[in-house]
Amino acid sequence: MAHLELPRPLRLLRTLSWSLGESAGLPLAALIVGAWLGGRNAGLLASVGATWAIMAVRKIATGSVPGLLTISAIVLTLQTVVVIATGILWIFLLHFVIANVALAVLFARGARGPEPLLARLAAEVVGLRQSVRHPGVHRFFQGGSWLWAGVFALTAVCLTVLMVSEPLPLFLVHATVATLGLIVAGIGVSVVWLGSVMRRQGLTLRFASG
Repeated sequence: MAHLELPRPLRLLRTLSWSLGESAGLPLAALIVGAWLGGRNAGLLASVGATWAIMAVRKIATGSVPGLLTISAIVLTLQTVVVIATGILWIFLLHFVIANVALAVLFARGARGPEPLLARLAAEVVGLRQSVRHPGVHRFFQGGSWLWAGVFALTAVCLTVLMVSEPLPLFLVHATVATLGLIVAGIGVSVVWLGSVMRRQGLTLRFASG
């Protein structure tokens, strides 16, 4: 019988925690702690340092670094240098908006292709595998890619409004809440949607033996 396969719960939790931590949690924590201890510029430098440290750990541990993480680190570094040199903080904050716009474009571009971005991320981030390639699941990944394009586009709009209307401390708090809220909502919709597809297609879910 055709089925979908996931890593065992503890392994899945570790994988998700690491993915979220390296992409957002650690750089943001470094920014907040650095700014609290040494001011704005110290926070910016701490965030950049944390991002490059994550890349180094990834390279040592896995032998490779995701392309998006590399691009993000380069853009973040350049923006930080410009902010420190000019004192114009909004250039740094623009990084958050640009990142979400880029993700929205990437999800939308691959939505109708043979391998939607959501399918690749499901395999890389949570280890989701298909016993056989199923048309119904493929259509879900196509539609889900459009869903996540919308999630990141809406996040970009929210961050833009917050960026122009709030000081840095409030922006960081409200931006984090808005981003996490939209991502959790997107995950919830995706899980319910996939569950509905599996029921209609008669697919089962199994945990990997290893």
